[in-house]
Amino acid sequence: MLAEITNGLVDHGHEVIILMPKTGVIEYPIKSTVKRTAELYGIPESSYPKADVIVSNYYTLIDAAENASRNKKGIHIRISLCYEPTFLPEQELSFPSYHVTPNLIVLSKWQQDLIRLNHGITGSIVPVGISDQFYNMGTRLLNKVPNLTAILRRPEGGHSWHREQDYLLEQLAIVQKSYPNAKYTLISPPNELAASKALQMIKASGKYRYLTPADDRELAYHYNEADIFVNSSTYDTASLPGLEAMKCGAALVTTYNGGNLDYCKHGVNSLLSYRYENRLAEDVMTLLSQPNLRNEIALNGEKETEKWTWKRSVDAFLNAVHSIRKTTG
Repeated sequence: MLAEITNGLVDHGHEVIILMPKTGVIEYPIKSTVKRTAELYGIPESSYPKADVIVSNYYTLIDAAENASRNKKGIHIRISLCYEPTFLPEQELSFPSYHVTPNLIVLSKWQQDLIRLNHGITGSIVPVGISDQFYNMGTRLLNKVPNLTAILRRPEGGHSWHREQDYLLEQLAIVQKSYPNAKYTLISPPNELAASKALQMIKASGKYRYLTPADDRELAYHYNEADIFVNSSTYDTASLPGLEAMKCGAALVTTYNGGNLDYCKHGVNSLLSYRYENRLAEDVMTLLSQPNLRNEIALNGEKETEKWTWKRSVDAFLNAVHSIRKTTG
């Protein structure tokens, strides 16, 4: 999200400087200037140059960004990529960080409502977008058997609990018993598979075709191989993989996770269930047994994604910034 937004701002003629500590890793192509700080972790107030706007994106960066703003280095705007207090440890630090600045950008209606209820601040919504690299190539027509695809992330470290991956594997096992001849594909980032014993054990089980796409181009190709994309996350600000798979023509079966309600319509462009309903496997098997419904949902899903462009995201970001600058003087 940050890479696409900053690239879009540069394309609009804006000067963008990205501050990163020495250990920061850049995984996506960026067009803006990167300024490394002297610290291994964190960005101190002294590292901020004078600007029109200072954008923070994580609770550990809020205080320094706000101090820089108070020292007249720019208007501080927080873009909340996830609501950290109910998502990550150190709630005693992340929760009060939302009281620091009223200038807020969020990614979805669900996230906007959540923060408004907890803090009384109504953030401007800047929706996620989908790269043009993701599109329907028409290759799944060559599938001899239905291909079910899901993404697994590294469970070690506690940052993927919200993905309910044990539940996902449990539900896929139920489907496998009834549809043993279908193809079952799992996708993980290559660096996460290399670092995760848990993922390596799942791959070694031989129950799944296991893929590690190196970039979005490869990921889009594998989305195009999927007839059904299965998502089990129960807490996501925007849930981008579901959108990407839909744009590539896969039928989406997913649990409700908050952010995906902005684009999911149950029975129309996806099959959507709440976690307590324990219905993920049942919904997958519904689409396996009803190919006409599967195709209808896939077509409607692909149509829904037409409006989810990064241009819309960048335009919404610029509108939010202009509005905040106007009201703050």
